Amino acid sequence: MGRYTIRTILAAGLLSLGIAGCSHGAGEPVQHISADAVPPSSQLSSAARNILAQMKVETAPAAIAGNLAQQRAFYGAWNDRRLAEMNRAFATIDTRSEIGGVPVDVVTPQGGIALANRNRVLINVHGGAFMWGAGSGALVEAIPIAATGRIKVVTVDYRLAPEHTYPAASEDVAAVYRALLDEYPAANVGIYGCSAGGIITAQATAWFAAHGLPRPGAIGTFCGTGAPYSGDSPYLSAFLGREKMPPPAGLPKQTANPYLIDVPRDDCTAYPLTCDATTAAMPPTLLLAGGRDFAASALTLAHRRLAAAGVKSELYLFDGLPHAFFMWPDMPESHEAFARIVDFFDRHLGRAPRAADRQ
Repeated sequence: MGRYTIRTILAAGLLSLGIAGCSHGAGEPVQHISADAVPPSSQLSSAARNILAQMKVETAPAAIAGNLAQQRAFYGAWNDRRLAEMNRAFATIDTRSEIGGVPVDVVTPQGGIALANRNRVLINVHGGAFMWGAGSGALVEAIPIAATGRIKVVTVDYRLAPEHTYPAASEDVAAVYRALLDEYPAANVGIYGCSAGGIITAQATAWFAAHGLPRPGAIGTFCGTGAPYSGDSPYLSAFLGREKMPPPAGLPKQTANPYLIDVPRDDCTAYPLTCDATTAAMPPTLLLAGGRDFAASALTLAHRRLAAAGVKSELYLFDGLPHAFFMWPDMPESHEAFARIVDFFDRHLGRAPRAADRQ
């Protein structure tokens, strides 16, 4: 494949998250990037290079930015295509249900749950800029983990922005978690999500602690986490993800998203990895993203903060890959990501049944 400027869903992802720029400080040194093109990473598989070309074809048109109905229609169709690919790659059973008064999809492997996972469950919190992603988007995140890990995954159809604002999603995840604690010990429950879902996973974990719920056994915050977007990656991802366009004028602001619009930056349940106490209270945490993800720098900061607080954490960055790359199952890097996620939860979740069930 020849040299080309990689143009993926990154540009649309930044726009759809409601990210706005803020200027750098006056007089601060600014590094200018003048290169016209960057080739795909030499670490990528041939399948990943082909997928990058397909991502370019399926990039959201800039014209839909700010039009919620059009964005939801576009990403609904986008997720439907990814779901068809997941269903070809994995054999699972999906059951629509309600847990704790919240709509959910319960996904289990067609071959049955592994014996070691009979007393375990994972909660998935889907991505979608806080504004879409339920249904097919949620299943895209749940299916590969349920199949690869041979474990039950409950994906939460939480309330979306702009119709609802923070902490609606944390409340919905907490309601599902609280209900599942009637069946599973907290140590046997894992929670994970990508992009907005990774942010909500961290937020909900802090919300549990603030409202008297026990800490889950482990969490995974992928392509987004409990620290605001910051550092180099928002600039570099824009340069690598947009044809013939310079990096944005400044760092992204999650507060521009309608879900977090009026939430102060010192709210430790909204931005848990910026506060020492909530960071130290986190369970073992897996952080995972593409190396060209606009969230990559936030994840590296989160990893450092968790390590400084003595929290077990692991970070995987897949070089050359963009935001939410593992929504595309037809490349080995995605299957490697699924394996890392499954392995992390297998090592950190408990196995014993509830005490009441042992009597």
